[in-house]
Amino acid sequence: MNSLEIKDRSIASPHTIRFIECRLPGCYLLEFPNFCDQRGLFVKTFQTSAFERRGLECDFKETFYTESGENVLRGMHFQVPPADHAKLVYCISGAIYDMALDLRVGSPTYGQHEAYDLSAQVNGAVYLPRGIAHGFFVRSAPSVVVYHVTSEHSPAHDTGIRWDSFGASWQLSAPVVSLRDEGLIPFEQFKSPFCFDSEQVPKPMPAKDPAP
Repeated sequence: MNSLEIKDRSIASPHTIRFIECRLPGCYLLEFPNFCDQRGLFVKTFQTSAFERRGLECDFKETFYTESGENVLRGMHFQVPPADHAKLVYCISGAIYDMALDLRVGSPTYGQHEAYDLSAQVNGAVYLPRGIAHGFFVRSAPSVVVYHVTSEHSPAHDTGIRWDSFGASWQLSAPVVSLRDEGLIPFEQFKSPFCFDSEQVPKPMPAKDPAP
């Protein structure tokens, strides 16, 4: 490797993740730094310092991924306390219509939902704090979705809200849904254990990230 190649790489290399505040408090869309050349693509999907500057939970305890076929719908999932968690979600193959539902009692957006488009081409993610139910519908199959969560899976605390019970427009017909998801309770019957704490919602940061 010659010195010119090293210099070029240092100039073009990714720096820091960009965060965009969403309508649901504490939720963020992320733009991943990426670098493309004749070899292919490099994408940075996590950076501790970028999360810590915003006071976001990022001590991830478990990472997993799902692969889903055409018309598959997964959701709306979450874990209840004491096994609740924050979640980072991104799509590395295909495309999904991602959905978040606020279950935090006292939140200004309690019971409201927000949708995001995630795909392998976007090079981005969504960050969801505790008390947010999550699900998605496959727009382009096969889709591979990666999850990082701040607590390990606990079957005793793993539950959800039925996907068609909270007024979301999924823009779909005849979704492929698991028996478990079909049997989830509707939103109006759910007694939420989550409480909104405005002190825990990160304060807005400057538009431009500081240098890494």
